[in-house]
Amino acid sequence: MAKIIQGDALNVLKTLSADSVDCCVTSPPYYQLRDYGVDGQIGLEKSLDEYIEKLVKVFAEVRRVLKPDGTLWVNIADSYSGSNKGSSNYPDNAKKYKQGTNKGMLGAKLKAVKSSKPKDLLGVPWLLAFALRADGWYLRQEIIWSKPNCMPESVTDRCTKSHETLFLLSKSKRYHFDWEAIQEPCVGFDKSSPRGSLGTSTPNAGRRKGNRKTFRGGGVYTNNASFDNSSRKENESTGNVPNEKGLRRKRSVWTVATIGIKEAHFATFPKKLIEPCILAGCRENGVVLDPFAGSGTVGIVAKEFNRDYLLIELSEEYAEICRRRTGIYDIEKLFKENMK
Repeated sequence: MAKIIQGDALNVLKTLSADSVDCCVTSPPYYQLRDYGVDGQIGLEKSLDEYIEKLVKVFAEVRRVLKPDGTLWVNIADSYSGSNKGSSNYPDNAKKYKQGTNKGMLGAKLKAVKSSKPKDLLGVPWLLAFALRADGWYLRQEIIWSKPNCMPESVTDRCTKSHETLFLLSKSKRYHFDWEAIQEPCVGFDKSSPRGSLGTSTPNAGRRKGNRKTFRGGGVYTNNASFDNSSRKENESTGNVPNEKGLRRKRSVWTVATIGIKEAHFATFPKKLIEPCILAGCRENGVVLDPFAGSGTVGIVAKEFNRDYLLIELSEEYAEICRRRTGIYDIEKLFKENMK
């Protein structure tokens, strides 16, 4: 199954069979960030509670269509409570910035929300995560998407934000997670450097560090000494196993640069961010779902790794971008065009 459906995510999901999808990887529209100019869009609700409630309903349907061992990977960004002095009130000023000139984006108005003050960080990712957990999802992990090429900010009373949040949730207590498929290079000693680089992300060139069971304060496995992960010292204590591959289990901070594509009017879901989600969460020949498909990157990555995909996109413009980028066209759309 490789299919792109243009329509409302909640309505389309209700037509799908239960237990039919292996994995869902998605990034819903962020709260009060952009106006895509499409009726029924999520993200411009009058209250944050309403926004979270709508997403919970969508993901309840996602949970229904997921197989019992299926997983959900959700990328979501935070927002600040506004002071009504932003681009919506001053559109000419907004044109000075890239987002203000983007086609179809009207400059969402960041209103102060209930229980927050102007300039407050709203905590959108965790509000969504807790709401999904309360609705029945297993909240398994917070993953930090670190952006080495983050968007510059003009604020002078806080740090420039250079990360977003990705949550891993599951339908059941036990679920499919292929940790071996997403292993990463060990931190170790790089003998190619004149002095040897400690703490690099390259595989151990001069030696192989074992996967020793350790504790922060030391113990039986560490001879009562805490473990320095960048130490040159050979580890020969109990539990040390040679690591011939120079690989380790993937950590929870993923450094992935943002990218843009000429067809889209905003930064897209990077392929490198999606790859670990699909490799770990979906078996080969399984089905990956994205109910907020955007420009269709989830479908492209799924195809590259021999997974089928089902993309749902509200905007007809972006559904067409999905079709072009994935190389498929909806049969019904072609039929309608031929009948004109």
